Amino acid sequence: MRLTRPFIVVGIVLLAISPLLAAFVGSSIGSGILHPMRLNAIRLEDTQKMLARTSATKEDFSVRAPDGIALKGWKVRPVSANGDWVLLYHGVSDNRTGVLGHAEFLLRHGYSIVMMDSRDHGESGGDICTYGWKERYDTAAVADALYTSEKVRHLYALGVSMGAAIALQSAAIEPRIEAVAAEAPFANLREVSYDYAGLDVSPTLGRTLFRPASMLALASVQKEGGFDPSDVSPEGAVAARSFAVLLICGTSDHRIPCRHAERIYKSAAGPKELWIVKGAGHAAALGHSPVEYESRVVALFETYPKNR
Repeated sequence: MRLTRPFIVVGIVLLAISPLLAAFVGSSIGSGILHPMRLNAIRLEDTQKMLARTSATKEDFSVRAPDGIALKGWKVRPVSANGDWVLLYHGVSDNRTGVLGHAEFLLRHGYSIVMMDSRDHGESGGDICTYGWKERYDTAAVADALYTSEKVRHLYALGVSMGAAIALQSAAIEPRIEAVAAEAPFANLREVSYDYAGLDVSPTLGRTLFRPASMLALASVQKEGGFDPSDVSPEGAVAARSFAVLLICGTSDHRIPCRHAERIYKSAAGPKELWIVKGAGHAAALGHSPVEYESRVVALFETYPKNR
């Protein structure tokens, strides 16, 4: 088909201004990656209602991270504990109460819960968020404190979005975590930067026209954060240690599309399952299919380890 003059002019203009647009997008992404906004207050009223429905009890849990910052959270206990504990991980710009729904169904099944605010989130300390680079060692400190204070039969993890990525990377270096349920995890920080640079429209846009935005953003992260963004890699984590994983993604998730979970699934060295939830948006699978979500997560934790 022959292109008309207006289309040619528009194309030339877009190509001409794309470096400026990419620089703007890149600087916006770069500053936001390490310093996410703390959007949500602690949902104390919702927490109390959840505790009332499950007859569970909570207590404050404070842990000192390896670099000295204070990590704040709760231990939550069911009426009849089965001896197993689950570490819950929330998404970016949220806090421990972002996973209340997950805590509720786990408590009903007898699991005790650890709900921590990630570093630079909620009431926890820290100046930057590193999406698993430092947080995986925070997990090891939390596990040490938990095992010192409690009798733990088995330890599991469940995370959503950023929390899913942190949970997977944590399990790679914390051998006490025996299985991980991960909803909407990113494959690696570089790959998800294409989605953000593509403005949730298309990662192809982020890889091509706005690729400089991704490059600028990650260079900013490396300079300020002091770590290589390429090392923030859940798909690398699941290949490094063969723990069991349940990967969950929604077909209507345009923030972290299913290709991320699919890449992680292909890389996983241990027992693995991929559940693609038709019609679910980002981090919305529990609300979309609550019965099946609960069933799949509980089945994972009941199955591994197989010698329980």
